[in-house]
Amino acid sequence: MAAAGAASPGRLVQYVVVRSDLVHQLSWPLGAVITQACHAATAAVHLHYGDADTQRYLEELDSMHKVVLAAPDEAALSGLSASLTAAGVSHKLWVEQPENIPTCLALKPYPKEAVQPLMHKFKLFK
Repeated sequence: MAAAGAASPGRLVQYVVVRSDLVHQLSWPLGAVITQACHAATAAVHLHYGDADTQRYLEELDSMHKVVLAAPDEAALSGLSASLTAAGVSHKLWVEQPENIPTCLALKPYPKEAVQPLMHKFKLFK
């Protein structure tokens, strides 16, 4: 995964995975959860700013593509982070401070076909 570069075919996408239990079971305000996703997406782009795919994604400012998916709980989010790390997929697990609560994660921009198989078990966030 780490070798994918600007020459890779296909549309670039940034996946963001948010814990749905924050809204549906723990009654977090929707705005607070959206803020968590924004933090993770921004951090992932910042951490991988020099990456060729990230640069190409930013050059296409008016046609950026993000997909926001739902993880049912903290265990699922942490498991996904571990799987992505094992597969060499660059991402940022956002942990809200000072509470130390993992809330979401965001991948750096990748060609969709390179990472979609790793994300298939998660549904769109609702």
